[in-house]
Amino acid sequence: MSPFQPQCRPLLIGSLPLTDHQAATELIFSSTPELPLWPQLPRHQREGMVRQYAAGMPGLVEREGKIFVDTAAATFADELLAFYEEYLEVSGDSGRLDGSRFVLSPEDAPGLYALFAAARGRKESILALKGQSTGPVTFTTSLVDEAGRAIFYHDELRDAAVKLLALKARWQAREMAAIRPRPIIFFDEPALAGVGSSAFITITGESIIACLEEVYAGVRAEGGLTGVHVCANTEWPVLFASGVDIVNFDAYGYFDKLLLFPEQLRQFFAGGGILASGIVPTAPESIDLEGVDSLVTLWLDQYRRLQEIGIAGECIFAQTLITPSCGTGALSPAQADRVLELTREVSAKIRTLLG
Repeated sequence: MSPFQPQCRPLLIGSLPLTDHQAATELIFSSTPELPLWPQLPRHQREGMVRQYAAGMPGLVEREGKIFVDTAAATFADELLAFYEEYLEVSGDSGRLDGSRFVLSPEDAPGLYALFAAARGRKESILALKGQSTGPVTFTTSLVDEAGRAIFYHDELRDAAVKLLALKARWQAREMAAIRPRPIIFFDEPALAGVGSSAFITITGESIIACLEEVYAGVRAEGGLTGVHVCANTEWPVLFASGVDIVNFDAYGYFDKLLLFPEQLRQFFAGGGILASGIVPTAPESIDLEGVDSLVTLWLDQYRRLQEIGIAGECIFAQTLITPSCGTGALSPAQADRVLELTREVSAKIRTLLG
């Protein structure tokens, strides 16, 4: 299969401020028909960033509207053993995933099933389907045990959580590949913005890379491409060192931070990596300040600056996606519509100018 070269096509981030999954899916197809994704609607409680992917974790309980892992429960050791037995049974063959805890259910991910239904009738116009998952670092630093301690700091629980996410991502990729080859699966990692801070001082780059590599492997086993979305600044060398295929970042607010690592950027592009440029702002105070022309001008300046560090212009164009800087789940529907419109139109103008 030839390398995937998106040529500045538009791509979205998963969350939308809607409640109807079918309507959200149609909105997505109207904005990004070639690279549609499934909508996550956080106005539904089950579609929170951790909760949506947590089903299947050993020891998972819910009390007073909050989920956590109860390692003190009398049944926990048996649940952990059952988890690993099931993992070993299905991990070698994705055809055995059906019916397992590693499937995203219609109750937990209704938007995914809405995408499947819509995409099956539009195969010819689709280049690739995009899925997403909460990233392993964000998941394991957000989900806690009965004492309120993040499960990242429990070796066994972190390992189980990463394996859970890896196989759920693999199942997503497998189902998408059945509709259109080479699916794209993003791992949303807002927690990576905290790497190096006092809150995460004991979390090493090596441990982050190990978590990411394991979830990437699940996607690649089904012929998929991997992406990581970080909506703020992070330790970019760690992310590049993880071997990810697509880096999605807030180009509107953090391009200068990314440009501090020219050697890593050159190597990333040289290896076929794709930069998903979040040039369309999603901060409410910025959305109305910008238009298509101003954002295209901003992106062209960034395009020039990437050339100045030694990356060929044709390479930048071929290996770039145009995205919002983050998801739109916290915006008003009108603001979200504006972000999607800008993403589509900024991409179209860049492709007209450079394509």
